[in-house]
Amino acid sequence: MWEEQLQGRRLRFHLCGINNQNFVMCDEETGSWWQQATGEAFAGPLRGSRLRLVRADEVAFDIWRREHPDGRVLRPDATTAWRGWSADWEAKTGRMPVVAGAPGADGRGPLPPRTLVLGLEHGGAARAYPVEALRSQGAVADDLGGLGIVILVAEDGRSLRVFESVIEGRRVPFFVKLGPEPGPPASPASPGSPGSSRSGPAPRRWLDGASGSEWDFQGRAVAGPWRGRQLVPLPAMKDYWFDWRTYHPRTTVYLAASEAVVGPFPQEGMNPRERTHGRRGRRGLS
Repeated sequence: MWEEQLQGRRLRFHLCGINNQNFVMCDEETGSWWQQATGEAFAGPLRGSRLRLVRADEVAFDIWRREHPDGRVLRPDATTAWRGWSADWEAKTGRMPVVAGAPGADGRGPLPPRTLVLGLEHGGAARAYPVEALRSQGAVADDLGGLGIVILVAEDGRSLRVFESVIEGRRVPFFVKLGPEPGPPASPASPGSPGSSRSGPAPRRWLDGASGSEWDFQGRAVAGPWRGRQLVPLPAMKDYWFDWRTYHPRTTVYLAASEAVVGPFPQEGMNPRERTHGRRGRRGLS
């Protein structure tokens, strides 16, 4: 999600094409073309300009509803073509071939092309975090471009949020608070229903390693010495690996708590002996 304001001017956008299976926007004011993945204009009078990334959540509906009990939902009419087009969209997209010539299309490199990653940028550094690698960890602490960060994974294993992990000038580790085993996933509520038909997993909580305070998925300390404090949220983008790498050629990749793959990665046609990627200990990254 990007701000529509640029240099004090509001721009109105519409779909004008697809590039490398990535949305291309056109602004009505200047006719410039913008790449969805980067927010950068690559053609037209505003070429080279960049929109500002807006932090936006992609979380399970039951989590969103729990946090916003009075929130409203925009629901397309059941007869719209959108429903048929979007049915099983992720599964269908996952079976589509990757654009020929796109980085990683030949399967070389650390990840399959359509691996779903969480992409982060800060201080000139970019890193891709495979969603599957995050699921089993609950909380991932890292250093990106000189900034201490923590990725929190909600109880559903798919909803992710990123925060600065610096409190009072020091980097603070976070750990999942142990509790009862989570229950079955909540089923979606029917239209007009105030709740779901089944109880979902208990909301996950985290403890910090400095004060022992308890934190929720919104980055708020809800108990302990730091109760009432709020972590600074950071924008992140879910994307396929091949697409993220196309627009972030010097990205690094988080694989596990003990290793990462370091870019830039070999381009198609490069002799395998000339590959530049390798593995380093997590402490070797900055």
